[in-house]
Amino acid sequence: MTTGHPHDDLERSIKVHVTQGESHVSSDPNVVMTTVLGSCIAACIRDPQAGVGGMNHFLLPDAGDGRKDGDAVRYGAYAMELLINGLLKRGARRERMEAKIFGGGKLFEGLSDVGASNASFAERFLRDEGIPIVSSSTGGVSARRVEFWPASGRVRQRLVAVDNAPSDVRRPTPAPMPVQSGGDLELF
Repeated sequence: MTTGHPHDDLERSIKVHVTQGESHVSSDPNVVMTTVLGSCIAACIRDPQAGVGGMNHFLLPDAGDGRKDGDAVRYGAYAMELLINGLLKRGARRERMEAKIFGGGKLFEGLSDVGASNASFAERFLRDEGIPIVSSSTGGVSARRVEFWPASGRVRQRLVAVDNAPSDVRRPTPAPMPVQSGGDLELF
């Protein structure tokens, strides 16, 4: 039974969870890519004409000291290049690509705002590559659960009270005001 949107058919959905350092690309209309973000960023990039899209998930913009190391998968520049190259290999064209970015929350009080640095990096990278950002949801103090249908470009975001988020995106101390359920936001 389909409810609300044709892609909500859970029996036909193929869920692909994108974790830190990963990037996935698909043109299958039944695929939904999911991730949970704290200060990390996920970029959802697609070519609407080719019907192909993908998602990445990165922890930091870069190594911070100009060096390359074995942990390149953690960094935004690597994740963005990996995603864009994956899309190009599947028939996307750079001039038709569009992006949606999510995450970049500030979940740790008293520390530098890594999330804001991540969001700034993603915005700058996409601008430099000539890929327009058609929507974004970055910053704030909540974790996010993001679902992306790469073939259609549809995105659903749910804000998650930090206490209910997976341990890798939790604050060390409880959030002062938990996010109420029903914080769904759909971006087309």
